[in-house]
Amino acid sequence: MKKSQKILAAAAAGAVVLTAGVTAVANASMAPASAAPAAVPAAVPAADVQPVPENVVAQNRISVGASAKAVGAALAKCQADKLPFVTVALVDRFGTVQAILRGDNAAEHTIESAKQKAYTAAVFGAPTSELAKRITGSGPSIADLPGTLYLPGGVPLKVNGASVAGIGVGGAPDGKLDEACAVAGAEAIAGTTK
Repeated sequence: MKKSQKILAAAAAGAVVLTAGVTAVANASMAPASAAPAAVPAAVPAADVQPVPENVVAQNRISVGASAKAVGAALAKCQADKLPFVTVALVDRFGTVQAILRGDNAAEHTIESAKQKAYTAAVFGAPTSELAKRITGSGPSIADLPGTLYLPGGVPLKVNGASVAGIGVGGAPDGKLDEACAVAGAEAIAGTTK
C-alpha cells in the first residue's frame, strides 16, 4: 500500500471515530437530567383473607352453560316469531356480560340495547317494562343512571329471591316482543314451561 493510501485510510478511520464521538455527545446532551435507572419497588405481599362471612361475600352466578342456553332459547323464540334481527345478552348483576348472541341482520345498536336492558333488570330485580312505569316527572330519576335502559325487553334472573343476573333483548319493533323473547330465555333455565 502506498503512503498516500495509508494516510487516507487512517484519516477515514479517524473521521468515523470522531463522528461516532460527536453523535454520542449530542445524544447524551438530549437525555433528561435524571436519567438514572429507576429503583425497582419491593414486592408487596398478598394478604391471605380468611374465607369467613365477616370477610367474604358468597355470590351466586349463572353458569356458562345456563347462560348459553338462556340466550339461545331467547333468540330461538325471536326467530320463531320472525324477528331474526335482535341481540340477546345475559349479564351478571354488576353488568358483566356472561353471554351474548347477535341474530342475523341485527344492527349494532341492538347489542348495547340488550346489554343495558339486561343490566337494568338485574340491578333492580324487576322487568324493565315494570321499571319504565316508575319514571315520572321532569326531574332526575332512575332513568339518569349510567348504563341503564328503561324499555321493555329486560328480565331479572333470581336465585332464592335475590337478583343475580338479567337477560335482555334488543331490536324488535316493539318492546313487548323483546320481552317475550327474554322471558323465553329466562324460562329455559328456570325449568318452567308455558
